[in-house]
Amino acid sequence: MLVGGDPMLLTELEKDVAGWLAASTLNGIARMEALSTAPVSAAPLRIFDPPLLAVADAEDPLWARLKAAEVIGPEHRSPGEWLPGARSVVSYFLPYSETVRRANRGQGTTATEWLYGRWEGDQCNVALARRLAQAALAAGAQALAPMVDGRYRVVQGRSNWSERHAAFIAGLGTFSLSRSLITRRGSAGRFGSIITDAVLEPTPRPYQGLTEYCSECGSCIPRCPPGAIGPSGKDHRLCKAHLDATLALYAPRYGCGKCQTGVPCEASPSA
Repeated sequence: MLVGGDPMLLTELEKDVAGWLAASTLNGIARMEALSTAPVSAAPLRIFDPPLLAVADAEDPLWARLKAAEVIGPEHRSPGEWLPGARSVVSYFLPYSETVRRANRGQGTTATEWLYGRWEGDQCNVALARRLAQAALAAGAQALAPMVDGRYRVVQGRSNWSERHAAFIAGLGTFSLSRSLITRRGSAGRFGSIITDAVLEPTPRPYQGLTEYCSECGSCIPRCPPGAIGPSGKDHRLCKAHLDATLALYAPRYGCGKCQTGVPCEASPSA
């Protein structure tokens, strides 16, 4: 399924992933328990809408730039360091459904739907990453998903594989003041990727700068409960402390997402 340079292959892969999401029980919650003080819907919850997929060249020079201390750092592995002989990185964005996004637009408390979307949604994301890697293996290519690889590490808030930066390199979107990645379907969602030695047609990046899709309107600044976002960017330490506080309240679930909802770039580019 993944071997070849035909640009139509990505379209077929996107359809295949969309079909899997539509059928998978991992992409839905039949009944939710009210976890926070925000009102909760009694209807079944679909977590993700159909995905966006893109391909990056595993030898794109931007991978080396991620090793700079001011970007991520030398601990960030390039595709070839994960998989010798890597040729392509398939990156995807899973947009949260309207139900998840709408529930979290209120100020203050994280919505129950968002807490489920983050925790159960990440389980769905992991399953999808494994499925894509297994599909590549079945087609005769080598592949792996960094997020489920035993070498994956997060140290002091910095990981050795950034899904958002991989998506930027693949052409899926650009960064915002909140450091979310804004895609053509917005910023509210989750990212994933696989690395493979299959030769796939890279997706052209429709942007040059890091923040082209962000209008710098500042709507995300007052939305941030711990005040981690300012005109010049985001204090990741304050953000993590707030997420840790939600984990203490709702474990094993956690999350916030206020900077990704109730803003112009929630479900579309803001620029």
